[in-house]
Amino acid sequence: MKIGVIADDFTGASDIALTLAEGGMRAAQFIGVPDAPAPSEIEAGVVALKSRTCPVSEAIETSLAACDWLCAQGAAQIIFKVCSTFDSTDDGNIGPVLDALAERLGAARVIVCPAFPENGRSVYQGHLFVADRLLNESGMQNHPLTPMKDADLRRVLARQSHRAVGHVPALTVMQGPEAIRAALPADGHVIVDAIRDADLMEIGKAAKGESLLCGGSGIALGLPANFDATSGTPDWEAIKGPGVVLSGSCSIATRAQVARFRITAPHREVTAEDIVDGRTRAGGLADWAIAQPSAPLIYSSADPEVVRAAQDRFGRETVAHAIETLFSDLAQLLVKKGISRLVVAGGETSGAVVSGLDATMLQIGPRLAAGVPALRLGTDRPIALALKSGNFGDEDFFASALARMEGTP
Repeated sequence: MKIGVIADDFTGASDIALTLAEGGMRAAQFIGVPDAPAPSEIEAGVVALKSRTCPVSEAIETSLAACDWLCAQGAAQIIFKVCSTFDSTDDGNIGPVLDALAERLGAARVIVCPAFPENGRSVYQGHLFVADRLLNESGMQNHPLTPMKDADLRRVLARQSHRAVGHVPALTVMQGPEAIRAALPADGHVIVDAIRDADLMEIGKAAKGESLLCGGSGIALGLPANFDATSGTPDWEAIKGPGVVLSGSCSIATRAQVARFRITAPHREVTAEDIVDGRTRAGGLADWAIAQPSAPLIYSSADPEVVRAAQDRFGRETVAHAIETLFSDLAQLLVKKGISRLVVAGGETSGAVVSGLDATMLQIGPRLAAGVPALRLGTDRPIALALKSGNFGDEDFFASALARMEGTP
């Protein structure tokens, strides 16, 4: 293994695994910290954790365990993969985990860049933009778990970390890798601007030899070339059979995708109240889904105000646990009943689904959308998966992903 990635959620893990695979590296996504060595042919190993919103101490513990396993596989460079909207709170988890990883690896300085221009995320003058909006004006300020109310990543990270936080501006980045390296401080975390893919390529060149990096999937764009990899398209063998869409994300993009897919697809909405009160159960939903004439949609995606009302009534942790348990049990039942294609929207929902399927390793296939690869689980009766971050994909993503899984993406 050459590059090791610690991802703080499951959709983010798929996202960066796709970037590395398209960069020409043999990549695999591991679900949780493996208890056995990676296959010898794997050049880029991505460990998917559910650490974005868990208690800080747990996030640090699991991230360090993943780091130790990746280093034991021979990884020369570690990436702490976070969301391209830098999802966190003032208490963590990005800063505390990054501090712990830097200490474990002896990394005096860490380049931090969550930019992903292809999906509209850019960092300029230390501020994170979503398209033409500052992060805190993009809708992310209403996120039910990690509301982002400050676009200045220097301030965000400084509130979470005991290390100094520096900045390399866009004009320096555009001068190339030597200028970037010259501008890096000797120690601390440093936010590096990027507004174009070309900027991320230059940052990748500048990062050669750095033991630890932090960012979204875009930070990996320029890294495979440092290990003599050449770009390519991952292989994919079509997977036929019934499909289902499961959506738990409340993002603006996902709610638009839900609205579009509902026009032509059978659909069932599950509310937090019905789940917590026991009126909606996985068994009944699975039976309903199997009986539909075309791929149905089962969703808990709702306006943030609706989610907050449910959290206020039952408690945030109670609501989150109930919804995730439902989707975990539902995914397991659907596959047992013959479902072969699953499209899943939302990081927490994706984590619940792969946990329910007892997945340990996923094969990375070609892209279904920017940041979303087709994934293959198992060999005897393979299952096709798409684990979509809430804000990724166009309005037709659900239908197009299902179609491309059973054809040639």
